Amino acid sequence: MKKLNSVLSLLLIFIFMYGCMPGGGESTAKDPAGFFMGVWHGWIAPISLIWSLFNPAIRVYEIYNTGWWYDFGFYIAVISGFGGVSLSRRKKKEKE
Repeated sequence: MKKLNSVLSLLLIFIFMYGCMPGGGESTAKDPAGFFMGVWHGWIAPISLIWSLFNPAIRVYEIYNTGWWYDFGFYIAVISGFGGVSLSRRKKKEKE
């Protein structure tokens, strides 16, 4: 039963994430992605990259964006998301 709940939870997470993927049709030229959407797309960039191999409509980076603010949010999320993980691992290793 635990395994079934885990699989269903994972499936629901993927379904919800699909709606927020770059290039998924959520952003348009009239309603471009902004700073916070850039942060979200930066956090899920590795998942978007893998998903785009199977679905060509999905992109790592939203083409309909507000420009500098979207870029800023995207890069802040990428740097903090990946750099923060490595820094915390390095600190744990030093304590041991």
